[in-house]
Amino acid sequence: MRMVARYVVAVLRFVAHQSLRLSVAALGFTVLAAGAVMLVTPGPGLLVIIAGLAILAHEFAWAAAALDKAKARAAQAREAARRRAPRRAQPPPSGNVD
Repeated sequence: MRMVARYVVAVLRFVAHQSLRLSVAALGFTVLAAGAVMLVTPGPGLLVIIAGLAILAHEFAWAAAALDKAKARAAQAREAARRRAPRRAQPPPSGNVD
């Protein structure tokens, strides 16, 4: 009887783990797809894609590698935008002190 109980517990653990993995995958791919749609429609597409990869990276090694690449590209884009953006002149301080 104990052997059957151990087997049932092992099967339940396996099913629970696979259910969690499937749920994370479904959520991650849904967020990733929403980000892809946002690339051509108004919305923060790249940020949502990175969020989808972060969700998928909890369960899949390939998603973790893709997330690292996406973070590196985002950092490069941020630096390029900072270099290209004109510097705003600071307004002169007002002499009126209340």
